[in-house]
Amino acid sequence: MLHSISPQHTNTNHVTIPNRIGMSALTRNRSSATVPNELMREYYTQRSTGGAGLIVTEAALITRQGGEWSDVPGIWEQSQIEGWKKIVDSVHVAGTKIYCQLWHLGRASHPEAPEQIAAGVPVYAPSAISARGGKFRFLPGAPGYVTPTEIEDPTVLIALFKQAAINAKARALTVSRVFHGANGYLVHQFLDSTSNKRTDKWGGSVENRARFAIETLKALIEVWGPDVALRVSPAGGYNDMGMPLAETTETFGYLLREVSKLGLSYVALVRYHPLLDPEYDGKKRATQHDVVATLSPFISGPALFVNAGITPAEAEELVGSGKAAGVFFGVPYITHPDLARRVKAGKPLDNAPDFATLYGARGVDPKLGYTDYKEAVY
Repeated sequence: MLHSISPQHTNTNHVTIPNRIGMSALTRNRSSATVPNELMREYYTQRSTGGAGLIVTEAALITRQGGEWSDVPGIWEQSQIEGWKKIVDSVHVAGTKIYCQLWHLGRASHPEAPEQIAAGVPVYAPSAISARGGKFRFLPGAPGYVTPTEIEDPTVLIALFKQAAINAKARALTVSRVFHGANGYLVHQFLDSTSNKRTDKWGGSVENRARFAIETLKALIEVWGPDVALRVSPAGGYNDMGMPLAETTETFGYLLREVSKLGLSYVALVRYHPLLDPEYDGKKRATQHDVVATLSPFISGPALFVNAGITPAEAEELVGSGKAAGVFFGVPYITHPDLARRVKAGKPLDNAPDFATLYGARGVDPKLGYTDYKEAVY
């Protein structure tokens, strides 16, 4: 029994959660267009009754602009807010806390995506630099990423993040915020010197490249107070991200030191993982290093959670040694709705993922590979 990651209560600086096991944000493509639905409510409720201490929702788009994935939820209009509220209320019945991950794709969108077309605006990014790769399964052919339009005034995007928080709070959606700064999306694009070549106050120096993340966090805190968290993936790789190690340490070290002053709920560090390290032009892209050992010294105040490829044994060591306040499980939570209960009882994680239905499939029952995984016998 892994007692050290299953205590009575854990405090993430401002929010008390029942244990140190979190469910990571997992895009699953099951919403009704952009509206959270009843099937999603069932999915999240399964994992809350299965013992998760903290659930971070799949990334929620803050604006209609976007479209790397089909059937992902948004959080910019009333029908979406009402759908999320049903999910949040159901999760809270089980005693689980839930944070909503706010998302803007930046250059990882595509101009031919339906929601991007409906938005009537270009694909925006810090600089007009295309990411290599890209895969848009819902578009004909095999289109890759395109060259984005450089956003003239980044404060417009900060306002979208803040408005998403205002919408949720004004409509009594009792969920806190996770700021998605990982995996090569908009915030990460501002941080990384390979995707941000601006010469104004939003680019160039470490301080300038970190400005967008810091200013957006401040805007979210104006709405929600300290119940705001940040997720970053310093090893990079995914969506054509990655800087040399010295620059990575300098950039993310500065960011984490500065956001520690803001009184966040927690910071989640995404470790290096092979699945987040695609190959471009015959070479791997990520900056492989121990992100916890390298960057945890820069975090003071917010609780530290660790994410990506965590096993129960690793979780025991990370928490038991004091290296982390808690851990997030990703793919294992897809296949084990009762993951936290299994960990506490010493049950194996033996449900194999069905990759054919991981993100849903056209013409296939959406429950398959989503809400049909079996719980263990206790």
